[in-house]
Amino acid sequence: MKKSNSILTLALLASISFSLIACANKKSTDHENGNGVHDHSAMNHKAEDEMSDGSVVETSENKSISQLIDQYLVIKNALVQDDSRAAASAGQKLAETSSSIDLNTFEASKQSEIKEILEVVKEHGEHIAKSEIAHQREHFEGMAKDFMDLLAITGTDRTLYQQYCPMYDKGKGGSWLSDSQEIKNPLFGSKMLTCGSVKETISMK
Repeated sequence: MKKSNSILTLALLASISFSLIACANKKSTDHENGNGVHDHSAMNHKAEDEMSDGSVVETSENKSISQLIDQYLVIKNALVQDDSRAAASAGQKLAETSSSIDLNTFEASKQSEIKEILEVVKEHGEHIAKSEIAHQREHFEGMAKDFMDLLAITGTDRTLYQQYCPMYDKGKGGSWLSDSQEIKNPLFGSKMLTCGSVKETISMK
């Protein structure tokens, strides 16, 4: 009887020990596959939110600069076609966009220089908006360097080409930007449409 009781006791202890081990293993597994996964998921969501927050600045930068490039190119194409009215309308939009850009969407170290360039671009746009075509072309040519300086800081959302005509301004020469390598001269329009060559390619960054 004593032997039988001993065997029964050992069997019961073994069963309890097995249950405790199994329970401990389940908790460990649950921690790895349950709570641990949820914590990791939360971290992932946080990281994605932070990336989204960071990308807002970048998107805002690109959008505002993209609008300026669009309006610049509208002026360019209008002058190619000798269309002073279309150039004036685009010049007004360029001036308005230049003054409405939120500098806080740019890195703090860039803001001062960008502000100075945008103020000059705004002035050019205002002159283009209210001038006859010869004066529009003067301001458009003068604005090319400002755009080059701006894009060197902010980058561009498209490939652009700096083009140059040596005949402009009585042989002093003049530059402009285009989104096509094909020469269509906005500084002369139909008078000398193909005068010029590509001097530099400005690539996306």
